[in-house]
Amino acid sequence: PAGAKAEPPGSGVIDLGAQSGRWAAFQERHRLSCEEAARLLLDAYEYRGLVKHTGGCHCGAVRFEVWASADLHVFNCNCSICTKKQNRHFIVPASRFKLLKGADNLTTYTFNTHRAQHTFCKTCGVQSFYTPRSNPDGYGIAPHCLDDGTVQTIITEDINGKEWEKAVREHKTIRDMSKP
Repeated sequence: PAGAKAEPPGSGVIDLGAQSGRWAAFQERHRLSCEEAARLLLDAYEYRGLVKHTGGCHCGAVRFEVWASADLHVFNCNCSICTKKQNRHFIVPASRFKLLKGADNLTTYTFNTHRAQHTFCKTCGVQSFYTPRSNPDGYGIAPHCLDDGTVQTIITEDINGKEWEKAVREHKTIRDMSKP
């Protein structure tokens, strides 16, 4: 309705002015609540140039969404665990990752410094994401666990995880990949 007002939590009433009719029509056309429409708008603004990828484990018990480029920069690490798991991953800030379901179906493995949190599905054993040692404030996402249709290209960079400290110290950007 014309003159409609949105009420964000704790902010009081916001007058949408001339946009109120357009806002209401958008909500109705897409069958969205005010919160859902606001989330869509904020995501589109905050994640400009990024796409929403969805993915999960093999059995479907764990599902997530992540905002990242359609052109992925994937690390191929040769440390002991990444070699055994064939763990190739790209890194995103925690703010761009959302676990949609399956928190109760995840278990975690750590070793050595215990900084990396290797999470995997208790049912099928697939690690679709984890918290990397290089970026404890972000997530390493397995591109092969993403649903089809949102990845354009994958560029793979080998990283010498056998000499982890040296590799991370010498890499020009890896530590900043989890920064928003």
